[in-house]
Amino acid sequence: MPGTRDEVTLRRLVAIALPMILSSASETVMLFFNRWFVSFLGSDHIPASMSGGLTQFVFTILFSGIVGYVNALAAQYHGAGRPDRCVQTVSQGVILSLAFYPLLLALIPLVHRGFLLAGHGPRQVALEFAYFRILMAGSLLFLLQSVLAGYFVGMGKTRVVMRASFLGIFVNLPLNWVLVFGKLGVPRMGIEGAALGTLGGSLFIVLVLFVSYLRSGGYRTFGGWQAWRPRRDLLVRLLRYGTPVGVEGFINVFAFNVFVLLMQSYGPTVAAAITITFNWDLVAFIPMLGVGAAVTSMTGQRMGAGDVAGARRAAYLALRLAWIWAGLMVLVFVAGAPLLVTMFAQGFTAGDEQILPLARVLLRLAALYTLADATGVVFSGALRGAGDTKWVLILSGILHWIMAIGAFVFIRILALPPVVVWFFFIAFVMSVATSMYVRHRRGAWEHIRLVEAPAASAAPGA
Repeated sequence: MPGTRDEVTLRRLVAIALPMILSSASETVMLFFNRWFVSFLGSDHIPASMSGGLTQFVFTILFSGIVGYVNALAAQYHGAGRPDRCVQTVSQGVILSLAFYPLLLALIPLVHRGFLLAGHGPRQVALEFAYFRILMAGSLLFLLQSVLAGYFVGMGKTRVVMRASFLGIFVNLPLNWVLVFGKLGVPRMGIEGAALGTLGGSLFIVLVLFVSYLRSGGYRTFGGWQAWRPRRDLLVRLLRYGTPVGVEGFINVFAFNVFVLLMQSYGPTVAAAITITFNWDLVAFIPMLGVGAAVTSMTGQRMGAGDVAGARRAAYLALRLAWIWAGLMVLVFVAGAPLLVTMFAQGFTAGDEQILPLARVLLRLAALYTLADATGVVFSGALRGAGDTKWVLILSGILHWIMAIGAFVFIRILALPPVVVWFFFIAFVMSVATSMYVRHRRGAWEHIRLVEAPAASAAPGA
């Protein structure tokens, strides 16, 4: 059977997942320091960087989710012993990325009014839109990064992605420092400099991944101009199975963004506190996405090889791994909350004394849903790897919009305190985790066939 050499063991899972965890951690470092540098500019800049960056992510993820499904498709072809098709999926992802980019640019003018409708003041709108506009101008980079990283993750070669992300830190952080604060003779650009620094780091990561792809064994064997021509069957597969992933991401992050904007409408104190909390929450959550990407890859490989039992085992091994990290972060949030939130107080003034106590409470409460976050990421990743993308979209989308609508009712109609709304958010995260676990356990994904039947005697390779 093709792919039998890729046994489902904890050691192999760690070999795939650990580089992705470290890669995700490096992205967390870049995002963390981006916002930390911005915090020196004043307490109003912190929520602006979050709302502007998150809004850009809302629109980009719709398309990056589609092209990023190269991960699962390449993984299944790898398991089926078709390295030529793995290479061909990359070119189709690039073609779609180039087609989607003008659509992203066309969305920029629509967002300014959205910030005003959210009830934000003129200064916050100006800051967050400036940050958003620059990130959107470079959104093609995020699409291409999803495609190239998806290929290497699908093939199980996650060290390539880790290396690119690590190298990106050494471009992103110095560039942010120079542009935000105006160092080395460069004009001080503030929050706009933070956005440009982010794009600079992303450009470098894309270049590293692209060079690595051109030098890979798979491209050297099956590449060339023929590999870049459009292939209708692969484009259809990417759109058919990737579109639910993109729509799910768009719906979910849009709903989450609505939640954040509503929380920020309480006023500057709550806006800063919620941003600090989510900034540390990302430190816990983004490495979990590395485990999720790994389990998508491993599930895809086993399903491509016709090994359903191995695909199921991969999910439960990944759950153990994710829970170890999540458990560590629970301890950090509970014990270290005072120190963690104080790190963002450099630009605070005498009128900001209520931010830190509220942020400490919210961060400690975040520990209640950290294990649930890990569970949801693992099982949704496993379902995507098997091709069960429509049900993940339906379940997750419904729950996210229940959360967003509930937040609107609690905040705008009932005027409940922010801590009460935060408990509602915790319940939502737990409900998502439960639904993904139940869907995976019921096993409908076991009967999905995403790619052609495995080749009779081909060894997977790259």
